[in-house]
Amino acid sequence: MAERAALEELVRLQGERVRALKQQKASAEQIEEEVAKLLKLKAQLGPDEGKQKFVLKTPKDFDIAGQFDPMIPDAECLKIMCEILSSLQIGDFLVKVNDRRILDGMFAICGVPDSKFRTICSSVDKLDKVSWEEVKNEMVGEKGLAPEVADRIGDYVQQHGGVSLVEQLLQDPELSQNKQALEGLGDLKLLFEYLTLFGIADKISFDLSLARGLDYYTGVIYEAVLLQTPVRAGEETLGVGSVAAGGRYDGLVGMFDPKGRKVPCVGLSIGVERIFSIVEQRLEALEEKVRTTETQVLVASAQKKLLEERLKLVSELWDAGIKAELLYRKNPKLLNQLQYCEEAGIPLVAIIGEQELKDGVIKLRSVASREEVDVRREDLVEEIKRRTSRPLCMC
Repeated sequence: MAERAALEELVRLQGERVRALKQQKASAEQIEEEVAKLLKLKAQLGPDEGKQKFVLKTPKDFDIAGQFDPMIPDAECLKIMCEILSSLQIGDFLVKVNDRRILDGMFAICGVPDSKFRTICSSVDKLDKVSWEEVKNEMVGEKGLAPEVADRIGDYVQQHGGVSLVEQLLQDPELSQNKQALEGLGDLKLLFEYLTLFGIADKISFDLSLARGLDYYTGVIYEAVLLQTPVRAGEETLGVGSVAAGGRYDGLVGMFDPKGRKVPCVGLSIGVERIFSIVEQRLEALEEKVRTTETQVLVASAQKKLLEERLKLVSELWDAGIKAELLYRKNPKLLNQLQYCEEAGIPLVAIIGEQELKDGVIKLRSVASREEVDVRREDLVEEIKRRTSRPLCMC
């Protein structure tokens, strides 16, 4: 009991450390490292006999010996990742893939001691941020790796390409003799076949420097990066890193199974906060306002007691497919309604007043230019559609 209590205290302290790092907005690599430690501690703790037990099950038709193709789920995850990033319209991107078995096999044939696999792996993972010379200096100077071993690693990790690189490494006289590396290369070759069928092979690059810092990955690993391009000619590129990542972790879920059964898993995550940050950076660089709504027009009133008329008009616009809204107050001040449009980025205001009702018109105001024109009510939908269909136009 005393041993379990001590482990529970370690789990609690490690959980607090992870939460603190997240609050401090520490680097993703540091957080991932501490999360991995937390998961290991929880695995040592084992199931709590006082809590309800759960049973982990694989699909009934699953046959890890060969009936179930292990690369189909991986290819589907990459397809989903590409679809999400394409739909966000945040720019051109590239998905880098590798396999932890290839990395481990490569380190083995290069002469990396087993005890240094993970620390050398973390150095290699920095190649997308710093030069090979800096990575080599870290491996040799800080981590005690022999210079000739580092040079051999450099011959491999500076390579990237497509399925042709996979086929080339399958013929490598040393790498092809390592069981782990051979399995990883075989799976990657099959993966590229499926990626071609899915029509996304041109978005995928086999990158031997991709390592991913977490110990729980067991096979294919991947991350997506935005290809940096200047916002305007002559301007510096915006700094971006990975915006999505994932991989295969066949041993992770089984850590929580009392019987230690293997539960194959693959997954991905999207860096929502980083994507929001990138979008905001680009809009700021273009001096564009970040819109918080898709509303095209606000239905406003210039005088009191016009709530019913506002409701009638907003209903007409909704029926015509216009994204319209109105403030819920009965008698909002016109100035407050206009300020709301400016804050929310709504480009147009349809203003109803007593005189407009008599004349059968709606006053249509551009929030950006503050220009106003009277539009006949029957022509309002067409005019709003005309104005909101202009690319990047807020007038």
